[in-house]
Amino acid sequence: MIPMPCPCRSGKDYSQCCQPLHDGQPAASPEALMRSRFSAFAMGKADYLLRSWHPGTRPDNLSLDDKEHWVGLTIINASEDSDRGKVHFQAVSQEPHGFTMLEEISNFVREEGHWFYVDGETSVSVLKPGRNDPCLCGSGKKFKKCCA
Repeated sequence: MIPMPCPCRSGKDYSQCCQPLHDGQPAASPEALMRSRFSAFAMGKADYLLRSWHPGTRPDNLSLDDKEHWVGLTIINASEDSDRGKVHFQAVSQEPHGFTMLEEISNFVREEGHWFYVDGETSVSVLKPGRNDPCLCGSGKKFKKCCA
């Protein structure tokens, strides 16, 4: 099996990071669940997103936009207090017209040993990288040599 970097950009291999959660292992923390949810968005795993969403706030169904490619995740802050948690993050997506950034402060709850996403306060903005800035896709190349 060829190692694959985890989409959540933890620096770990997918099989050692988010895959065990996608396969049913409970997340150890709100941050781990947030990372696994980002990876699920990046990989089109709507079933996992629904399973990891608290039943009290979960939508009946979820359709993912196949033109939206999630390319970057930055965890700004993560905390937990007993069975409640918060994660402040920024996630970058690449769409046909450019890049957008979703910033959210997410709320999590732990029930019967499993963390669940509850809801969050979000804002979305359009990103306009400069030609000499690092590309937002994570390639390490300058924007003008990559996704421009």
